Amino acid sequence: MSIGIAQVKQVIGLRGQISNCIFYQDEQTIVYPAGSNIIVYNIDQKTQKFIPNADNSVLTTMCVSQNKRYIAVAEKIANKPLITIYDLHTLRKRKTLTINETNSTEIVSIAFSPDSKHLITQTGSPDWTLYYWSWEKSKIMAFAKVTANSQTNATVTQISFNPQDNSQICAVGNSILKMYRYADGILKNIASLKQESHNFVSHTWLNEEKLIAGNDRAELFLVQNCEILMEYKLYDIKEREIVASPGNTSNEEAKQAVVPDNHSVNSIIHYSKGFIASCGRGRAFLYEKNDDKEFYKKIRELKIPSDQASNDPTRTEEQIILSMCISPSEETLLVVTDWQQIYQLIFSNIDIGKSEHAEFKYMRHSNHHGSVTGVDVCIRKPIIATCSSDKSVRIWNFESGDLEIYREFSEEAYSIALHPSGLYVLVGFSDKLRLMNILIDDIKQFKEFTIRGCRECAFSNGGHLFAAVHGNVIQIYSTTTFENISNLKGHNGKVKQILWSYDDTKLISCGMDGAVYEWDTITGKRTGEYVLKNCSYTSVGISQDAKNIYAVGSDRKLKEISDSQILREIDVEEDDVIPMTVALSRSGRMLFVGTNKGALRSYKFPLTKPTEFQEHIGHTRSITRMKVSWNDEYAISSSEDGTIILWKIQDKEGRGAKRDKDIGWAEEILITKTDLEEKNQLMNDLRNRVNELKTENEYQMRLKEMSNADKIKELTEKFIQEMESLKTKNQVLKAEKERSDTKHEQEMANIYEKHNKELQDLESTNNQKLMMEYDKFQDLQTKTQKIQEDYERQLTEMEQSKEKAINEMQEHYENVIHKLNIQIEKFKEEINQQSKEYEETKRQIEEDCDTEIIDMKTKYEKRLKEQVEINEKNLSEAKNYKNKNSKLVLDVEEYKKKIEGLNESLQKANNMINSLKKDIESSKKEIQERDDTIQDKEKRIYDLKKKNQELEKFKFVLDYKIKEQKKMVEPREMEIKDLKEEKTKMESELERFNKQNNQLDLINKEKDAKLGALQKDLKDERNKKRKAELELKQIKTDIHNCVGYIQDPKLLKETIKNIFEKHVHDDVTEAANIDQDIQKEYARQRDHLEKTVNSLKHKLLKDSEIHKTDNIRIMQENVTLIKEVNDLRRELKISRSRNQDLETALGISRKNAASTTDAIVQALHVHQGNHLIEEKQKELERIIEHQKQEIKRLRGTIEDLENRGSRPTSTSQLPPMPMPVK
Repeated sequence: MSIGIAQVKQVIGLRGQISNCIFYQDEQTIVYPAGSNIIVYNIDQKTQKFIPNADNSVLTTMCVSQNKRYIAVAEKIANKPLITIYDLHTLRKRKTLTINETNSTEIVSIAFSPDSKHLITQTGSPDWTLYYWSWEKSKIMAFAKVTANSQTNATVTQISFNPQDNSQICAVGNSILKMYRYADGILKNIASLKQESHNFVSHTWLNEEKLIAGNDRAELFLVQNCEILMEYKLYDIKEREIVASPGNTSNEEAKQAVVPDNHSVNSIIHYSKGFIASCGRGRAFLYEKNDDKEFYKKIRELKIPSDQASNDPTRTEEQIILSMCISPSEETLLVVTDWQQIYQLIFSNIDIGKSEHAEFKYMRHSNHHGSVTGVDVCIRKPIIATCSSDKSVRIWNFESGDLEIYREFSEEAYSIALHPSGLYVLVGFSDKLRLMNILIDDIKQFKEFTIRGCRECAFSNGGHLFAAVHGNVIQIYSTTTFENISNLKGHNGKVKQILWSYDDTKLISCGMDGAVYEWDTITGKRTGEYVLKNCSYTSVGISQDAKNIYAVGSDRKLKEISDSQILREIDVEEDDVIPMTVALSRSGRMLFVGTNKGALRSYKFPLTKPTEFQEHIGHTRSITRMKVSWNDEYAISSSEDGTIILWKIQDKEGRGAKRDKDIGWAEEILITKTDLEEKNQLMNDLRNRVNELKTENEYQMRLKEMSNADKIKELTEKFIQEMESLKTKNQVLKAEKERSDTKHEQEMANIYEKHNKELQDLESTNNQKLMMEYDKFQDLQTKTQKIQEDYERQLTEMEQSKEKAINEMQEHYENVIHKLNIQIEKFKEEINQQSKEYEETKRQIEEDCDTEIIDMKTKYEKRLKEQVEINEKNLSEAKNYKNKNSKLVLDVEEYKKKIEGLNESLQKANNMINSLKKDIESSKKEIQERDDTIQDKEKRIYDLKKKNQELEKFKFVLDYKIKEQKKMVEPREMEIKDLKEEKTKMESELERFNKQNNQLDLINKEKDAKLGALQKDLKDERNKKRKAELELKQIKTDIHNCVGYIQDPKLLKETIKNIFEKHVHDDVTEAANIDQDIQKEYARQRDHLEKTVNSLKHKLLKDSEIHKTDNIRIMQENVTLIKEVNDLRRELKISRSRNQDLETALGISRKNAASTTDAIVQALHVHQGNHLIEEKQKELERIIEHQKQEIKRLRGTIEDLENRGSRPTSTSQLPPMPMPVK
């Protein structure tokens, strides 16, 4: 038992959607992500080293330090951000940084400081927080939220350090360009862009003061201290859109030009002469400094070239450059595109004076930029074949990792199979299965098979047969005669994989119907089966002796099947892990399983319980295919992320692949005769050209030798003359040198003597100065001692005087306090007297206030009623305005809904057009197939007719021999009858096919007509949408202007009427001649819309009835309240008249009310026994109490209505309050 060990040897592909995804480590080494690894790739040696990412992590961004020693990788694990720092020399993890207190799920940008000791990270939504790290200590030094003042949807796209200052940071984004400075543990916003807002996408520092930033409108801004110094336009957006518009291209190009252009400046990098910016589709722009060294000018445009191996060579020019980096020597530029390709540009290869344009080249080879759908390995050659959803077929060398042949087709390739010889490849397309020759530099079609949508095909190990899946049927063909040998029928669902046994006698298949079948390829019969209906199998493997089958499927189990029975069943423990593929080594010692998480699992083999396995993370998405090389040296896995990984495999005991050294890889290649003749002709031409050039060169060399000999003679004579003159000059110079040496020695001696004398003089003068300074120092020291004694004496005197002053101040303030206490006692006596006087005045004022209260009460009751009426009017007006405002808001929402509906209908129309196009293409293909079948049938009918003629000839002979061979007549007649029946059947089939062809022609015509009508409707809908958007903008501006008149109801009413008259009008549609089919479609859609409108009207009526009942109820409550108020007014009027009568009866008036209170009291005492007066008094008291209760109740109802705030508007106004009768 052993567990296979798998190590990543090479990763083919790239993970290009990550920001800042490529860097130079040194001149020959680059760093980029691929799959779930970070690749350290040596360009010269073509070797890869790997830094694996964490399990279940999503890489968001990365950055390399300035000293090229460390790399920081930002990942998202379980919706939490994580930063991991690796050492690029040792490829080991150095630190892991986590942010605990954040609501953000990812990090959008990351950068190292110039000294590589600090790190800044920018989190995404909703926090958008900038963190400043000391990464070696795993400590957050400071943080700050990066937001824009003007917009709520502001986002940050990139952050960076000043290249000369660790404390200065720049952050850019949507409406954001801010400078931060780290100081005293705080990140302070020191400056922000003051000009109009831009959606900045990228930026880079040019020096310690200036930076260049790019937005999403193909514009660059030179910024210094958050002020724009200069603006550069990379190109005119309108001109690019006109050039790329569908109106200027053919129909096929117009279909592909639906994708909107991208004008974002995705990446900017700085180098010594200037900077490089990438923008638009397949474009980068080179800027260098002007003559004044302050601003920059555009020098050259760099573009991605067209790919001649592609079906549409110009498609590659539409790629978008996402990331860029430049080598340390500034010799090579690398770019990464959204198609997961790496291009390079060597500046020394650019011709400076020839053109303003330069083209990129592939750094090594092109990669798949779609999901890899098929992989197969060759037996005789070290090559693998892959096909992808990017419509390409590629042949790779798995020992060197190089791309040998690449071809792109017009249709997507679903499956691929390599012939054991490596000379042929079988590719399944949507329309047909094609057998192709692998030539020296191309892939050419050799034979077509009418198998549509073949998603699985495989050559036998001997190469004499191949199997292909056609729907639910597996068809086996001969590779020599191309005859269909047998059809294997049995599956009820799609067949996911087929696999030949090592001796080609058996074929194993699995499918979505939960069946695993074992077929005999010689007889075409099923020899074994295992069916599990609830499971859909995705992959199978087979042992070398073909006795055991290993299958994986949707039930998350690895099954070992033998003789249609399950021997072992191993569950996958994790809930979210599903095994997708299985592969078994040829030696039978290693078993590998690929999962939907992109991991490769190596299980202990033979399988045991409990299970033992090793998991190797390689891809980011599900593994689609997996193969093991014939020599068990490599395992090849492909994934939906577009990457292919070559795994070096061996079992745990170290038993790797053992290949016979004498049997090497095959080196044969295919080449067509025409290509060979052309190349031979070219070689002959080149040989003749070489011979001609040799003769020409020899003749030229002889001429040059003759001329050179003459020149040499002249030069030798000149050289001898110059030598003699130089000798004489040298002698003269030697004599002059001896003279100058003697002079120099004498001058040096004189200078030395002068120098000694000056030194002695300076020493004597300096000694005298030192003595003088020492005397001065002693004098100053004595003076300072005297001054210090004087200051100490003065301090003692000052302290004594201060104490005396404090004592005097204490005595003075004690006297003052005593005087104040005496005054306080006097004030208390005065306060007592004043309080007595206050009580007397209070009593008198209360008596006067009682009289005034009666007068004020009547006045304020009147005012209260008036205010209540005014409040009610104001409430009704406010509710009217609220209703109008709500109606306007509803209208705006209705217009928005209409626009959304138009957009949805536009999308539906586009989808309908695409589906109809697909139907047309499929129907055309079906027509072609039917034509082929009709021709076959006609040939068969012709053959049958010939047979019929021959039978008629034999009829005469048979009639002559009727008597002798009566017993032999009956079988002959039966044969004739059968042939006639076959003839009639064939004729009926012919008629049926003719009818079907006619019907298909009619359907095609109908669909063409529908397609034209739909295109016309699409144009109309687009025009309507534009008109509606313009009208909506105008309505919004009118409503915005109308809000200014909200305080003036009349102007508000007039403006709303004007808006209504301006924008509400009946649509007048012109009658048009419409085809009958379009009219039917229009009528059907109209009926559907009318039904929906009627249902909506019905709902609206129900809602209006409900609201009407509520309004009626509220109206009734208002009416009852109004009646109660009127009744209360009448009762109050009656009570006032009774009160006046009583006052007149008692002789009381308002003027002398205060003076007659005593008289009333005396009268009451006098008439206390009077029965009438007592009854009047009781009645008045009852009326007053009743009035008080009614006033309290009305006040409560008013407060409730005011608290509700949504009192409905009343149609009728309250009647005017009756004035009291004087």
